[in-house]
Amino acid sequence: MRALLVVNPAATTTSARTRDVLIHALASEMKLETVTTEYRGHARDLARRAAESGEVELVVALGGDGTVNEVVNGLLHDGPDPDRLPGLAIVPGGSTNVFARALGLPNDAVEATGALLDALRERRARTVSLGIASGTPGTEDEAVPARWFTFCAGFGFDAGVIGRVEQQRERGKRSTHALYLRQVVRQFLGEPHRRHGTITLERPGHDPVEQLVLSIICNTSPWTYLGNRPVYASPEASFDTALDVLGLSRLSTPAVARYATQLLTSTPERGPHGKHALSLHDLTDFTLHSKVPLPLQMDGDHLGLRTSVAFTGVRRALRVIV
Repeated sequence: MRALLVVNPAATTTSARTRDVLIHALASEMKLETVTTEYRGHARDLARRAAESGEVELVVALGGDGTVNEVVNGLLHDGPDPDRLPGLAIVPGGSTNVFARALGLPNDAVEATGALLDALRERRARTVSLGIASGTPGTEDEAVPARWFTFCAGFGFDAGVIGRVEQQRERGKRSTHALYLRQVVRQFLGEPHRRHGTITLERPGHDPVEQLVLSIICNTSPWTYLGNRPVYASPEASFDTALDVLGLSRLSTPAVARYATQLLTSTPERGPHGKHALSLHDLTDFTLHSKVPLPLQMDGDHLGLRTSVAFTGVRRALRVIV
């Protein structure tokens, strides 16, 4: 098998020595080309060239969710075709690794490499759904390029939290759960629309849902992890269906306390619920509009401010080695 290994040298949980060991292990089982990323978007460019070459059968991403997202967007640059495009394999090297863990892969890079080699020998793979977000036609964001995401997107409050975390990391702070929790508090205190949201959700054949403060789009469950604890925003979300949405129409202090508790105690059977919570399952097409520009994130990557985003859930979009 001819394979491309895309390595993020800044992966937070793997050392250079560990990466060398993993590369040798993979190279012993396949014809492997290894490339270390040098700039933002490099992983996407490498994966795109691999897909267009027609010669690479497998692309392995060694890094966190951001690296995986870039690789996926490179592989699917010309659209999904699981039977023709190279398969994707993941060696998790980030701080959270949501996509890899949601697929059932070990969170340790060495164990995940062993599991990957076993899966290749046994020809184990699955074809998963993905989400894609783009600018809405007829709005000021219509020219925004479409982008795939693997496990989640967010428009509004949670994207604002991620933006704050990225600012702190640029200042040299480590990505920890305590850092995220501090930014949640700061985002809440600075949120001007927490009582009367600006987001409207529109989908074909249904009345619009207005005044949402927060909207989380899930392609799988769990939504994220706090250490080893999974957090379920949309427990029904699955790689076998389209997209799920959790929307909240109020973020007053009592509401935040209630929904934060529900998230922290969520299970595969029950997520956030209540008078101001909206849960929608298996949506293939919907649009989120806002009266004011709001932050957008995909797979934990802050993408700036938007006023309108069109989402599509695509079943059987990508073949993943598991």
